[in-house]
Parts: sequence; structure tokens; C-alpha cells
Amino acid sequence: MDATALRALFTKPYGAPAPRAEQWRALYADDVHFQDPTQEHHGIEAYLKAQEGLLRRCDDVCLVPGAQAMEGDVAFIEWQMGLKIKGIEFVYPGTTVLRLNGEGKIRDHRDYFDFVAPTFGPVPVLGSFVRWLYGRFVS
Repeated sequence: MDATALRALFTKPYGAPAPRAEQWRALYADDVHFQDPTQEHHGIEAYLKAQEGLLRRCDDVCLVPGAQAMEGDVAFIEWQMGLKIKGIEFVYPGTTVLRLNGEGKIRDHRDYFDFVAPTFGPVPVLGSFVRWLYGRFVS
């Protein structure tokens, strides 16, 4: 894994095909651990099912890379993910930390992003409540 491969991993314009299982397997270790704010999975088969599930639930997915850094066996990358679902676009800015094994494959993939505000913020009534609730924690 180098800077170019990292950027490519986090690049998917709307309309472009998602990576195939063989592409994921070339980058991820068989015993990969994946976690984000909504799920946690162990093993490449579970990771592949999670990716397939996301693509199945969405009309389209977009991933735009931002700043990145690599040091030793750890890589960080900022990104913005867009999900189009039933004509509505949800946008999630986030960051990923990847840890590589001795073969240079991803053994740990951890995504950090706010799931609640981008998902429920635009919804009438519920969005007002989410913004109020967030305000209670930061005021």
C-alpha cells in the first residue's frame, strides 16, 4: 500500500462501478477487522458482505478522497462519502485509519464519521430534534 493505492481505494465517482470482490481481496487480509459507527465485522467474507449490503441499499455511492498520511504500517485518509437513496443524497465527511499487516494488506480498517446528523438532520421534525440534541451537548 502506497499513497497512490490509498487514494485509489477511496475514490469512486457516482456512476462508476464499485470494486469487485477480487479487488477487495487483493488489498485486505483474510482476517481483516472492520468497524465504523454503524457496524463491526471480522474477516474478509464479512467485510465483503458489508460492502455488498451498502451498495444494495443505495442507488449510487460516491467516495472522494482528501488529505492523507502514511507512517510505517498505519495510513490515515480523510474522505467524503455520498449516498443516493430513493432520490435523496446523504453526504458524510469522515476519516479512516488503516493498519497493515506484514504483507502490506489491510488488517484493520476503522472509519470515523457522524452518522446521525447527515442521516436525520434533513428530515422534517426529526432534524430539528437532532440539531437541538447536538446543541445540548456542545453548549
